[in-house]
Amino acid sequence: MKALVLAGGFGTRLRPLSCTRPKILFPILNKPLLYWMLEKMKANDVDEVIMAVNRQTAFQIKQSKLQKSDIKISYSFDPPGKPLGTGGPVKRAEKLLRNDDFLALNGDIFTDINYAELMKFHKKVGAIATIALHKVDDPSRYGVAELADDGRILRFIEKPTAKMAPSNLINAGVYAFNPKIFEYIPKGRKVSMEREVFPKLSEQGALYGYVHDGLWSDIGEVKEYLQINLYMLSLYSCDTCAPKHFDNVELKKPVLIDDKSFVGNDSIIGPNVILGSKVYVGRNVQIRNSVIMSGVEILDNTVIDGAVIGENVKIGRNVKINERCIIGDYAIIGDNVFLGEGVSICPAKEVLESISSAIFNAKCW
Repeated sequence: MKALVLAGGFGTRLRPLSCTRPKILFPILNKPLLYWMLEKMKANDVDEVIMAVNRQTAFQIKQSKLQKSDIKISYSFDPPGKPLGTGGPVKRAEKLLRNDDFLALNGDIFTDINYAELMKFHKKVGAIATIALHKVDDPSRYGVAELADDGRILRFIEKPTAKMAPSNLINAGVYAFNPKIFEYIPKGRKVSMEREVFPKLSEQGALYGYVHDGLWSDIGEVKEYLQINLYMLSLYSCDTCAPKHFDNVELKKPVLIDDKSFVGNDSIIGPNVILGSKVYVGRNVQIRNSVIMSGVEILDNTVIDGAVIGENVKIGRNVKINERCIIGDYAIIGDNVFLGEGVSICPAKEVLESISSAIFNAKCW
């Protein structure tokens, strides 16, 4: 079975973290999302993966030094400077996929959907397209399906208002397609599967839904990215989730600390903290409800609460970083700096003065 991974987006809602890495390489429990996906695909009979990406993302994936596996990986490139939407990349990969039914996976979804069972259902009902569906409280941010008893999707509406949503079953970003899908996607232009293709298939009775009740998360925003990390941490908490060589350090579970990281005396780590590889934490530091990526240096007497810190950030002494702060890769935060709630720091930015609050939500200092 082949799978197409749609990972050509620019992750604008994940800035400033996505300025230096594609969404599909964001770490979850210190392992990139793509690695989780490949492991799951291998366990679900997928033996070939086509990455639908731009060339920069392809370069970064190759630089990440993917572990060797039995899955063959190839690339289908978006044209430079010409976004193709959600449908165009599928059409562009037609020559690699047109011989059999295949999976298509959004590159910003973390889920435990059984891909093999989805494909089995898809072939059984004879659908041209089958969408994995998931129940949420607020469906207005997603594509929403009205589902018949036999699994047929009667209506598909992209991002309806709360009153117009026909159900709370949303598009989970995982699909099974018959090669006939290519007949519905125009060539050479930007195409929206959700607005152009799925409604047409629904009208023809060729669109089905596969309801998934298990784990599912869209990491399209930093808040959601932090939430899924901490949720997974709660599932994987264990006695071996932190190195044994720390002295006079209080670890409040759940925590996950890479073996190559160091924490100084009198520091309190946790609850709900993930420290990546080669993180240095000084003395009397407090960290809770946060993800700290690899290579970060945090000096003495600093407090971090509810933040995401990118790779190779340098944080000085007596710093206070509050909830919803996002620090881009290679940023430098000077001594005695206070960062108020929701402040975002651009990659490689040097901050030597306090920033009390995020005046504009989209502003990156």
